[in-house]
Amino acid sequence: MSDLLITGARPYGGDAVDLLVRDGVVTEMGRDLDAPDGVEVLDAGGNVLLPGFVDLHTHLREPGGEESEDVATGSAAAALGGYTAVFAMPNTDPVADTAVVVEHVRRRGEEVGLVDVHPVGAVTVGSEGVKMAELGTMARSRARVKMFSDDGRCVHDPLIMRRALEYASALDVVIAQHAEDHRLTGGAQAHEGVVASRLGLAGWPATAEETIVARDCALAREAGAALHVCHVSSAHTIGVLRAAKAAGVRVSAEVTPHHLLLTDATLGSYDPVNKVNPPLRTGADTKAMREALAEGVIDVVATDHAPHAAQYKDTEWEAARPGMLGLQTALSVVVHTMLEPGLLDWRGVARVLSERPAEIAGLPDQGRPIAVGEPANFALVDPDGVWTVRGAKLASRASNTPYEGMRLPATVAATVLRGRITTRQGEVQA
Repeated sequence: MSDLLITGARPYGGDAVDLLVRDGVVTEMGRDLDAPDGVEVLDAGGNVLLPGFVDLHTHLREPGGEESEDVATGSAAAALGGYTAVFAMPNTDPVADTAVVVEHVRRRGEEVGLVDVHPVGAVTVGSEGVKMAELGTMARSRARVKMFSDDGRCVHDPLIMRRALEYASALDVVIAQHAEDHRLTGGAQAHEGVVASRLGLAGWPATAEETIVARDCALAREAGAALHVCHVSSAHTIGVLRAAKAAGVRVSAEVTPHHLLLTDATLGSYDPVNKVNPPLRTGADTKAMREALAEGVIDVVATDHAPHAAQYKDTEWEAARPGMLGLQTALSVVVHTMLEPGLLDWRGVARVLSERPAEIAGLPDQGRPIAVGEPANFALVDPDGVWTVRGAKLASRASNTPYEGMRLPATVAATVLRGRITTRQGEVQA
């Protein structure tokens, strides 16, 4: 933790103030604060100050997939994107289904020290959907696992999902579901619709998502458990979520930046950089995602940051692995799709990128108000900044961004973790 004076910052886009941080906590806010001896000064220059972002859905690939990403490179990408906490999904090698593996991921995050890395534990052994993993052991381990998921695979067996939710209720943790009925998708790799038919690609029907969400909401209601739906992509799913929330089900949901911005119209080039699971869907689905996020039916934006080494993406469509980079571009996509059209203001951006994710995951020191007595976890955003995305220049070890060459709004001027500047003007601070 460090002592820091931030001058000329505009919390949530409001009036400019100075903030004095001591021992990682905001101790004073006001105008024209004096810098005590030895305190580092960060001139915000009138930029927007937001709570540091929290990503509920990140793939850091370590252990086992370090050719695509590791905790160090993923943490750098996250910090450069304004994040102060990320949740690392368990589809690693070995799968994060034991205390040993989740503790390794947590320890590596602490060693790197750029963001708080929270490991997500697998729901089933090996994420194979056959036998429940030791959720309690992982929850009580040094890693203090707060979320469990077989992401990349659906927990398909309703009995296993029911038991997992019952355990989650007792442990006060969250089950995050990759909602896909594989009997309906059959390995399909594009949204079932006109575009897939024209391109000769097998269709992934939206029904495969909707039916699993409906089933799991019923199971969560019965168990009184917290259910989180990963990467919602279909407009039809939104109605299920709305009804479940109205009935008091403890369900939350995320949408990815790419499902807010991109559609299946991008698939015409057969470029595997646009291959993702669930697939990019129609413009009507994208519009519905934005409206549901603004309404709060969809709670948060989560990146599903999925780096892949070149050999896994630079190949024919069918053989390529699904997934896209997302950590460094998420804020810009949210600004472009939600803030610029007036669907959210800066407080709304804070809600979907920071406050609500921290609340869902039960993080007491993240997503907090910008106020005296609160932890100094911040993202300082230049709202007038414009940048061109180049995958090769991103901090991730991989370069598979679907936004290559796009000019996007808003840049992260600095990120602060417990009073320590982790990034400034696009550079990681040692």
